[in-house]
Amino acid sequence: MSDWTAGYVADIGYTYGYYAELNPLRVKLAFLKAGLALPTTGTACELGFGQGVSANIHAAASLTQWHGTDFNPSQAAFAQDLAVASGANAHLVDDAFADFAQRPDLPEFDYIGVHGIWSWISDENRAVMVDFIRRKLKVGGVLYISYNTLPGWASFAPMRHLLTQHAEVLGSDGNGIVSRIDGALDFASKLLQTNPAFARANPQVAERLQRIQGQNRQYLAHEYFNRDWHPMHFATMAEWLAPAKVQFACSANYFDYIDGINLSDEQQALLDEIPDPLFRQSVRDFMVNQQFRKDYWVKGARQANQAEQAEALRQQRVLLITPRDQVPLKVSGALGEAKMAENVYVPILDQLADHKPKTLAQLEVALAAKDIRMSQLLEAVLVLIGAGNLVAMQDDEVTRKAKKQTDALNARLMSLARSSSDITYLASPVIGGGMTVHRFEQLFLLARSQGQKTPESWAQLVWNALNAQGQKLLKEGKPLESAEENLAELTRQASDFAQHRLPILKALQIA
Repeated sequence: MSDWTAGYVADIGYTYGYYAELNPLRVKLAFLKAGLALPTTGTACELGFGQGVSANIHAAASLTQWHGTDFNPSQAAFAQDLAVASGANAHLVDDAFADFAQRPDLPEFDYIGVHGIWSWISDENRAVMVDFIRRKLKVGGVLYISYNTLPGWASFAPMRHLLTQHAEVLGSDGNGIVSRIDGALDFASKLLQTNPAFARANPQVAERLQRIQGQNRQYLAHEYFNRDWHPMHFATMAEWLAPAKVQFACSANYFDYIDGINLSDEQQALLDEIPDPLFRQSVRDFMVNQQFRKDYWVKGARQANQAEQAEALRQQRVLLITPRDQVPLKVSGALGEAKMAENVYVPILDQLADHKPKTLAQLEVALAAKDIRMSQLLEAVLVLIGAGNLVAMQDDEVTRKAKKQTDALNARLMSLARSSSDITYLASPVIGGGMTVHRFEQLFLLARSQGQKTPESWAQLVWNALNAQGQKLLKEGKPLESAEENLAELTRQASDFAQHRLPILKALQIA
């Protein structure tokens, strides 16, 4: 492996994922819940943007000036292609962190996002990143950072070490990283079949190994097979970030605000006895066996003015993005699956069922007769957003100005869907971020954009694309052989899309 990689996997591209937590708009509800003054975002940066899907969607769906770097030139080239297509204010390069940190053309940032990459880089690069945050994050600015966490990774860390050692010592470079991953996983399975004492002492290891065997090899290469892999205690992260002069603000994972699904009464009582907020986070991580943290840190935390906080909360608009009858009244947390309180959630969902924007103030008034308080409404909103059923909206003026950019980016992404299912997201100017839209749905939208008006004609466009590539649909695990069968199934899917998904995508101004 060449020196420029610094031990990071570079012979297989990163996945084309989109990470909603990187959207600066998500800061608002989290800060309101935590009682913190709201930041502004005019300039933003993503360090280690992978294929650049998140960075491009967030740049296109907002008026924010975005910068970012990813050291892999092929990934940066793809990201730049998307930026050119959208015409958004996105400046994405392939600099190493040390080189990017010294660029003279970078502004100071209101927001810096770092998703996952912290766990996979060397201490030297971490120091560069911290110094960059110290120098380039504005006073009042927000850092979003996510990372593999201890104690959740403690039991599997030795197995991960064994996997990478096998790939390095017994794997064949000539066969590529995927072959080395497969070989390492196969060996680990054989090892567990011998019932080693390690597996008996850590019974969850076998379950996790079985789970990762079915995962995308691109993801596994970057998650497990880098030279550097450092799960970290929360307290250690705080020590690392101290020179950057940032303070822990709150979690970016909305489910973390719902104690009832994560902590027992006894655990909540013990946490309430702990006066130090950082130590409280460390103890909580043990209670939930935290494996991955998503956190906001701020350079100069300020408590919000209560009157301004209440006003901002009530002005927040939300939109239901799941058909009303498809929203499950259950949610999963550290304690397992829990049922949502029907007397709270059913009236809220009924109010949102028309997929039209509602402010929390409007919902508060409409739900007053149901004796639903604002505190209950806010908790329900956080749960529904965390579960992917609800979204927070940005200002109409920003939406109007961003729509030209999202239309252009989505046109490019839908064109790519003709031959690939890699990117399953489109940009919404309504939410300043991305929405899951699978390949066939993107192609149905592409057909609509070309003037096709019926589900039958949408299905025909999709089938033409699939047939030209020798692809067929699977139904109940079996390929559909004839053109008639494929068209019939595509037409059924297109009709379902027109009835259930299209109205929502129109509300999001994607369609």
